[in-house]
Amino acid sequence: MNRVFRAVAPLCAGLFLFAGAARAQDATGGADAPVTSTVVPAHLSTAEQAWVGRIEQALNRSLTFEARIQQIDAQGRRTTGKVWMKRPGQMRLAYDPPSPLLLVASQGKVVFRDSQLDQTTVIPMDRTPLGLLLAPHVSLSDGVTVTAFRHEAGLVAVRLVRTAAPGDGSLTLVFYETPLALRSWSVVDAQGQETRVTLFDVHPGVDIPASMFDLPAQPED
Repeated sequence: MNRVFRAVAPLCAGLFLFAGAARAQDATGGADAPVTSTVVPAHLSTAEQAWVGRIEQALNRSLTFEARIQQIDAQGRRTTGKVWMKRPGQMRLAYDPPSPLLLVASQGKVVFRDSQLDQTTVIPMDRTPLGLLLAPHVSLSDGVTVTAFRHEAGLVAVRLVRTAAPGDGSLTLVFYETPLALRSWSVVDAQGQETRVTLFDVHPGVDIPASMFDLPAQPED
């Protein structure tokens, strides 16, 4: 079971970053973003489809975890923090000081809080891959498309986009083949900027207080 959570937990943090691409696009109005209007799915062999199915099963076995993360952004800046997840529908990512960022997913929303700028951004969860990950049943074929697959040298890599909005960016996951465990992942946003994330000190199956997923105060409509 610990192997399953070690495979799944890093993905959760990566999807938070993928959700951030939607935030950036909202903030810029999508201007000058290299948007792809069509999805070209990967042509998967029977064996490759089986690997995608194993990854999907691992995601569905994930219930709760907490872990530390390290993030390297497109400019090479390093940030650390902590992530908590409770399925269905709840996640929190808090970056360590001096970063002012907090991300909370709950009640069908993803809320980004920047305490330094005193800004809060709210995005519907179903506009991000978090909606897929935190659903009661995770599917890598319903609402998401596999656009690339690679299996070599003991590693399995899969690239995903949201089927309805491929221009929002892509998420690439690289797993160790045996046992199935996530090695690394990268997020490419709508502007073509890549972010990589590493997870460590994973604690699966922990009890997480409900207050951990309280949403930050949000702007009034």
